[in-house]
Amino acid sequence: MFPHEEKFIRERLGREPNELEWAMLEVMWSEHASYKSSRPWLKLLPTQNEHVVLGPGEDAGVVKFDDETWIVVGIESHNHPSAVEPYGGAATGVGGIVRDVLCMGARPIALLDPIRFGPLERERNRYLFEYVVKGIADYGNRIGVPTVGGETEFDESLDGYTLVNVACVGITRPEHLVHSFVDEPGLKLILVGNRTGRDGIHGVTFASEELSGEEEDRSAVQIPDPFTEKLLIEATLEAVYTGKVKALKDLGGGGLTCAASEMVGKKGFGAIIYADRVPLREPAMNAMEVMISESQERMLFAVKPEDVETLGRIFEKYELEWAVIGEVIEEPRFIVYWHGEKVADLPIDLLTNVPTIEWPAKQYSIEKDVETPDISFKDAFDLIWSSPNVVSKAWVWEQYDHEVQGRTVVKPGLDAAVLKINDEYGLAFVSDGNPSHSYLNPYHGAMGLVAEVVRNLVSVGAKPLALVDNLNFASPERPEVYWSFVETVKGLANAAKAFDLAYVSGNVSFYNEIAGKPIKPTPVVAGLGKVRLEAIPKGPEKGHLVGVVGVTRRELGGSELYRILKVEGGIVPRVRLEEEKTNAEAILKAIKEGLVSFVHDVSRGGLAVALAELAVWFGGLEAHLDGIKAEVSNPVELAFSESHGRYVVTFPEENLPKLRGLFRDFAVVGRIGGRIFELRVGSEAVRKDVRELKEIYEGTLEGLLNL
Repeated sequence: MFPHEEKFIRERLGREPNELEWAMLEVMWSEHASYKSSRPWLKLLPTQNEHVVLGPGEDAGVVKFDDETWIVVGIESHNHPSAVEPYGGAATGVGGIVRDVLCMGARPIALLDPIRFGPLERERNRYLFEYVVKGIADYGNRIGVPTVGGETEFDESLDGYTLVNVACVGITRPEHLVHSFVDEPGLKLILVGNRTGRDGIHGVTFASEELSGEEEDRSAVQIPDPFTEKLLIEATLEAVYTGKVKALKDLGGGGLTCAASEMVGKKGFGAIIYADRVPLREPAMNAMEVMISESQERMLFAVKPEDVETLGRIFEKYELEWAVIGEVIEEPRFIVYWHGEKVADLPIDLLTNVPTIEWPAKQYSIEKDVETPDISFKDAFDLIWSSPNVVSKAWVWEQYDHEVQGRTVVKPGLDAAVLKINDEYGLAFVSDGNPSHSYLNPYHGAMGLVAEVVRNLVSVGAKPLALVDNLNFASPERPEVYWSFVETVKGLANAAKAFDLAYVSGNVSFYNEIAGKPIKPTPVVAGLGKVRLEAIPKGPEKGHLVGVVGVTRRELGGSELYRILKVEGGIVPRVRLEEEKTNAEAILKAIKEGLVSFVHDVSRGGLAVALAELAVWFGGLEAHLDGIKAEVSNPVELAFSESHGRYVVTFPEENLPKLRGLFRDFAVVGRIGGRIFELRVGSEAVRKDVRELKEIYEGTLEGLLNL
């Protein structure tokens, strides 16, 4: 908390807050809980379209899938905890976002895990990577919620640190939707789930400061208990189905203080909390520890007095401990009692309506045209194809039970996962981030994320419905960082508006730096889409042609090639909105009409990687790129540019005339089949046995972990 904020609080109260009140205020005024540095700019994001039932403002967003089915979606970061204690930090990140979806009255059905680390050549980064993956795997597997996709990326700016973002989708019916706020006084507040301990105390304030690089306070990291979470999921849903739950909040960041004050304060009510009634895990805890502990697997229910015993029997059926720990009052005050003594009394809006801060912003300009490095086509391919950012992440997702619940139709590793919602339709779910692009040009990097999410969704035949965003940045007190944040939000907003998409939920994570070293701007966007199950492209047969859709331009700034070669500068790919929209609509039409057997978007590593992946997945490909539409000057630029708006498609030869009529920029480049991958541009070529290609693709990541 800053000195001017402390002064404001004293003047508002007309007195000095006591120790407990200061602790609660510090939690609620933390960046992580209040979004005080980001709220003014987040208003730029579009939050409504025809599919949105409930936009930002509660624990998760709600999207209409059909008249009987609503999809609940949220995304959260657990960066600092995972950097200090990777297993527990990542596991509790999963638990937290699952409860965010659960508390809207939805059954969690799938997770995505966009995760990022420093270079694997260093032991600390390998440790973080292995235990973050293990934490996500153990928790998700044990609660029976599949992790169906995500990203795994490695970057020098994350050396010794990690970004752990987790997205979750759930499914509910309109009549089961529960809000996270109360709209009447007199309700009883019931705390259900794990006992409260000292773990996670000051978790949100810890997440609102830079890490020093020294041994950090592990007590700020919560302890995961997936077995209790599974019981909590089933008990909560059974309680919701009675229709007697008037409001519901997950206890995450800020603990009981945050959950209770936000639940009652949204509509101007207040609460009395009897902190000594909270079931405790540890002896001799005081009121402050109880009120700000972030112990996991706890939910706060608001119910009418006459319904307390009915719901209590449900909780007891699942062997969950519960207690009535407070009540909703008309007066807008937050009052805490401890063994009969009033120990805190604050205006509710002092906790929930935190003033915003707008930091100085300073533009930086590091994007500039540079000479394309003098490297052979073959050497460039070998470098990129063995990059940890390009190779298969099967080592990661094979540790997750991605098929539990039996909904996973399109599995991890392709453009987007697809979950079966009913006999006819599925939900496509995908996330994308590209800090290399965002660092060079935050605005165009952000626009590119939205475009890539759209491409990934339409590649599996899905019509995009809505987005969520997770914005990971260093300290907003750094003027260049704050400027990059503002530019990112503008880019996310403008791209979403162009596609008529809305952000229904999101998360901002600032202060991601260690030992004074800031991370690159790392926005992550996840998208939802609706797809007819029978229309999903199933994959090519031997002899199917391969085509390229879109225009390749000399846009290698932030590319994987430039990252590996340590080239500073370059021009970041631009999103040409009309071109992007036209190509996406044409891809959807081609899939709907059954003209294509497979679609894959072109992104990291450019056309060379997209085509090599086809060869690995489907068995051989000889491709010649000379005929595609391009604005480049040499083979390296053509093969490794990461221009937007491009796809590779496979199709039976008889469909070629119709596809030529459907796409404005389209070229046939090769044919599926054989044991060789050959990529030729003019006189230069890469030629490899598919077995060799596959060994590198599937074995590199595990090899680096075993260094």
